[in-house]
Amino acid sequence: MSLTHFDPLANIRLFEDAFTRMFNEPQTNRPWTPAVDIYETENDLVVKADLPDVDLKDIDVRVENQTLTIAGERKFEKQDNVAGYHRIERSYGNFTRSFAVPNSFDTEKIAASFKNGVLSVSLPKKEAAKPRQIKIEATA
Repeated sequence: MSLTHFDPLANIRLFEDAFTRMFNEPQTNRPWTPAVDIYETENDLVVKADLPDVDLKDIDVRVENQTLTIAGERKFEKQDNVAGYHRIERSYGNFTRSFAVPNSFDTEKIAASFKNGVLSVSLPKKEAAKPRQIKIEATA
């Protein structure tokens, strides 16, 4: 009868290695949702979306049936001169965000700009929805 060495941690080490490999390989298809801020000024509804490392050509902004939709894709670009990633925490792939737009905003006059990885979408208020001051006349 021969004696063999029993390693009670061998299976745990195999699991740990597999787990580490899984998280060190690029996960290019993980869904992600860009963060947004939405605020209202006296004249506009403004939506700002954080889209770092997203090319302008990969962003689509549209309004349909009083719904604003921002969609696009952040692509994972592996660099050949990098030996291997130690950690990949950012998500890549397609994204879509949709927001209901109240009827008091004019979706025909929507404007969008993209600067420093931040998309700004502005929807002006309709003239009837803007606050206006009413002059009070004194009567004798």
